[in-house]
Amino acid sequence: MDRVLYILSNALSILLHPIFIPTYGMIMYIATMQFRFTSLPTTYMLLCLGGTFILTSVIPLVLMMLLKKHGQISSFQLSNAKERTTPYIYTLICFGFWCFFLKVSMRLPLVLFVVAIGATIAILLITIVNHWWKISAHLTAMGGLFGGICSIALTYSILPTTLIICTLVISLLLMYARLYVNAHTPLQVVCGYILGLIFTSIPTLIIHA
Repeated sequence: MDRVLYILSNALSILLHPIFIPTYGMIMYIATMQFRFTSLPTTYMLLCLGGTFILTSVIPLVLMMLLKKHGQISSFQLSNAKERTTPYIYTLICFGFWCFFLKVSMRLPLVLFVVAIGATIAILLITIVNHWWKISAHLTAMGGLFGGICSIALTYSILPTTLIICTLVISLLLMYARLYVNAHTPLQVVCGYILGLIFTSIPTLIIHA
């Protein structure tokens, strides 16, 4: 049973790796717009989703593969806190280009740009904090996703109850998974989640205040 839980915890950690969260978030945004409001052109949706996936998932993953090949990281999970700085910096740069892509190239609504900027700032902060304390990047990303959902809900005056509940449940499962594999302490996962939540939701709250 313990082995099964360990395998499931690692599988969940891979599926919810921070580099995949922006793509999941973009899928949720597009689906929400399609279902609740107006139909978006297929080409536009594919460009938004494809650009997000390439900039926040593919390029960071390729860079991590190169780092692993050259022995600068031991695994994609970045279990060793000392190995995290370089991948985090690369990811930070990729997210910077992503923000530019969202606002300038695709001209997406301000709320998405604000959420993306907040996520980028959160990455910068965990990169800095990581020098002293191994805060959870997984839960920072999940907190950022939940904050993004709340920001979009506030902006468009909607209440996606099912999406909110599912995201919270998945966040709790991920917290358990990261603790089960001894990747972090309870405080590190909670602080990571709060950090992501704050920087992707507070700016929107300020705008709408």
